[in-house]
Amino acid sequence: MALLSVHDTVAQKNYDPVLPPMPDDIDEEEDSVKIIRLVKNREPLGATIKRDEHTGAIVVARIMRGGAADRSGLIHVGDELREVNGIPVDDKKPEEIIHILAQSQGAITFKIIPSVKEETPSKEGKMFIRALFDYDPNEDKAIPCKEAGLAFRKGDILQIMSQDDATWWQAKHEGDANPRAGLIPSKHFQERRFALRRPEVQIQPLKISNRKSSGFRRSFRLSRKDKKTNKSMYECKKSDQYDTADIPTYEEVAKYRRQPNDKYRLVVLVGPVGVGLNELKRKLLISDTQHYGVTVPHTTRARRSQESDGVEYIFISKHLFETDVQNNKFIEYGEYKNNYYGTSLDSVRSVLAKNKVCLLDVQPHTVKHLRTYEFKPFVIFIKPPPLDRLRETRKNAKIISSKDDRGTAKPFTEEDFQEMIKSAQLMESQYGHLFDKVIINDDLATAYSELKATFDRLETETFWVPVSWLHS
Repeated sequence: MALLSVHDTVAQKNYDPVLPPMPDDIDEEEDSVKIIRLVKNREPLGATIKRDEHTGAIVVARIMRGGAADRSGLIHVGDELREVNGIPVDDKKPEEIIHILAQSQGAITFKIIPSVKEETPSKEGKMFIRALFDYDPNEDKAIPCKEAGLAFRKGDILQIMSQDDATWWQAKHEGDANPRAGLIPSKHFQERRFALRRPEVQIQPLKISNRKSSGFRRSFRLSRKDKKTNKSMYECKKSDQYDTADIPTYEEVAKYRRQPNDKYRLVVLVGPVGVGLNELKRKLLISDTQHYGVTVPHTTRARRSQESDGVEYIFISKHLFETDVQNNKFIEYGEYKNNYYGTSLDSVRSVLAKNKVCLLDVQPHTVKHLRTYEFKPFVIFIKPPPLDRLRETRKNAKIISSKDDRGTAKPFTEEDFQEMIKSAQLMESQYGHLFDKVIINDDLATAYSELKATFDRLETETFWVPVSWLHS
């Protein structure tokens, strides 16, 4: 009873703000003028203004979704601003007016001439995007109002609230309780800016790979001396130069959760030579051979006596291999000692068809060709620790040397460490927007635990994926 009594008492109270009386000096003949009072607490008004190029009038440029002005429904884009709190604004710069508004608290009185244009009501944005770059509005000279900007980091999920402006979209962080949107550069505008400032870069192949009979892919790097004499690189069907045309800005995404009857998502592992990628993959395979699988590579070389077709390799003729290359059936392929080697799309499908998680390690520029509805890849970047820690943790480790045809493991050299760090930096700067997870392999056991935990989450939790992956 006491609770109900308190409820009734509270419900009967009037919580509307007490507004001051209307000004007496309103020109009665000026029918088009509106006097608007908004109660603004410590939040921004949520509107930007500009000077009209033709008339010189101060007009409302945009209304930020969810802000005070938007919630009031009284101010609209195109409205001409005449006065703020009784102060004429005809002779003031937009920056001066913004300062007046920023200093005002409580009730703010506007005298405006409504826009003659009728606004089409916009629905709340249901579009979500993943940011593929970092953005700080305070460092953006082009943004119309830094205070209205929305900062974000690469990988953040943003909800688009308005795309009415072709240059500046309105967005908020997904799950943010604050209803007010902020300005972000539109996809088209940001792509144009990136394209103008992007330098021409010469991309060097990161590694050459050889297949050994264990079924694991051994990656090794050609020395500078070898690079001059050996021109056959194990590489993707598309060159690295192809990727310089791609400008990562935003990617439209949606939520995806694997259903019990769905095939497992392809897991792609990327990392520089010597980082320990193969060791991590081996530990995963050994942990559950029924759950994890790897692809069987194709080759045109002759089968050796101890080998079985379809186990160590799938042995095919040179003519058939070249036909499959023309038909884009390989993820990666190359030539080594006059024989072709390659990883086919069908070999990935074969592992997934057995209801296994397919572990695939490829060169980073290959990743984008796998990002399809069919495979829904989850890309994990295995990153080396800082140089000092690398020397310490790898002092007793060995690396496969490309100078020895037998694949003999040799101790790491300082050059190997420098190359590993350099390759990792290049991979991350150029392809980092394609990585779903970064694991630093400082300690193998710790990195493996993090990798295993990621796999467990991947099978049970909801993830943001490109919206195209949800429709065949």
